Amino acid sequence: MKLYFRLLWLVLTQRYRARCPPIGPCKSHFRVLPNDLDLLMHVNNGVYLTLADLGRTDMLLRSDMFGEIRQRGWNPVAAATSIRYRRSLSLWQKFSIDTRVLGWQGRSVYIEQRFESGGKLVAHMVIDARFLSRSGERIDSNQLVDVMKLDGASPSLPPWVEQWAESVRLQSDAETRDAQNRDAENQDGDGRAG
Repeated sequence: MKLYFRLLWLVLTQRYRARCPPIGPCKSHFRVLPNDLDLLMHVNNGVYLTLADLGRTDMLLRSDMFGEIRQRGWNPVAAATSIRYRRSLSLWQKFSIDTRVLGWQGRSVYIEQRFESGGKLVAHMVIDARFLSRSGERIDSNQLVDVMKLDGASPSLPPWVEQWAESVRLQSDAETRDAQNRDAENQDGDGRAG
C-alpha cells in the first residue's frame, strides 16, 4: 500500500463518514493527485490497483470489520484481479470507488469495484480476495461470514464472475502442473549429474 497519506486520512475520518454494511456497497471519494499520474498525465494503470486497496480498506473500516479481522490476526490478500479501463482520470479530477462483495465460495470472497467520475464509469474490476492468518493458514470464507454476522448463503455470483473464477482456477491448476513438471525435470537432471 503506497498511498499512506490517503490511508491515514481514511483511518482518521472513518468515524465522521457514513457507515457501510460489511458487504457494501461502500462509496469512497478521492481526487487525482500529481503522484497518481504517469508520463501521459493520466492516472497510471497500476495506481488503480492501489486505489482499489484503499476502497476495500475503507469498506472494512466503515463497516467496523477492520478491527474484528485484525483482532483475529487475519490479513486480506488479492489472489486474482481483473480490471477493465473505460476512461482516463486527469489531475485534480474527483472520482469515487464503489466497493461491494458479490459473493463467496470456499476461500474466495469476490469483490466488485467501480471507479466513477461525473456519473460515468472509468474502470471496473473484480477481485478474488482471500484471508490468511498470521501463520499463513487459509481462512475459509464461512469463517469470515460468521465474523460479519451475515445470515444465509452467499448471493448468487453473476455468470461472468463465475466464468472468470473458473478461468482463474484453470490457470492456477496449469501453473501447479508446470511447476511440478519443472521440479521433476530438475530432480531427473540432478540424478543424472551424480
